[in-house]
Amino acid sequence: MNSDISNLRSRMGFTLVEVTIAITLVALIAMTLYGAIHLSQRAMAKSQARSEESQRLRSVGDLLAGYIRSAYPYRPSRGAAPILFSGKEAQLTFVSALSSGMGGRGMSEITISWDGEGEGRGILGLEESMPVSLKSQAEHDGYKNRAILAQGVRELRIEYLDPQGEEERWGDQWDGNERRTLPRAVRLSYREENGEEIQWTFPIMLSVLAP
Repeated sequence: MNSDISNLRSRMGFTLVEVTIAITLVALIAMTLYGAIHLSQRAMAKSQARSEESQRLRSVGDLLAGYIRSAYPYRPSRGAAPILFSGKEAQLTFVSALSSGMGGRGMSEITISWDGEGEGRGILGLEESMPVSLKSQAEHDGYKNRAILAQGVRELRIEYLDPQGEEERWGDQWDGNERRTLPRAVRLSYREENGEEIQWTFPIMLSVLAP
């Protein structure tokens, strides 16, 4: 009789080995689930960061495109041949028929510049000024808007497409005083802080010879 009760109790309980195996399995399942959730969260964070970076680049590209495509062959005075368009490898100043800061009303003087040197990192910035003024004149009162387009920028290069000739010729300088015309397009390329190479090509809608 006692032997039957002992056998019944042994069948109803768990041995130490069984309990240890069960705890181990539960721990493994918990670790697997935690790892899956952690990886999922990291993937979502990376995806969101890439989406935000893509949105930022798209916004910068749209801003630059609007200004550069609307570049205007502005001459400081009637009958003067020089055109206010000074293009260098790391800085570009021109007049645009678009003014974002004033709701698109009137022309604005745009300066795109990079404060880095050589292969060092720098800030890519944009300045919008209204009304349009000559650099030789004293500082004038008016509207100015400055924006940082990108930080940690390296190896900035601005190039200009010659509108004359059948062959595609890009140069790193463009002087409106000498050329008496606007370039056909502007190409801007640089490396971001994370090493990604960015390149934009913006055609200029109005490119005519000055009389």
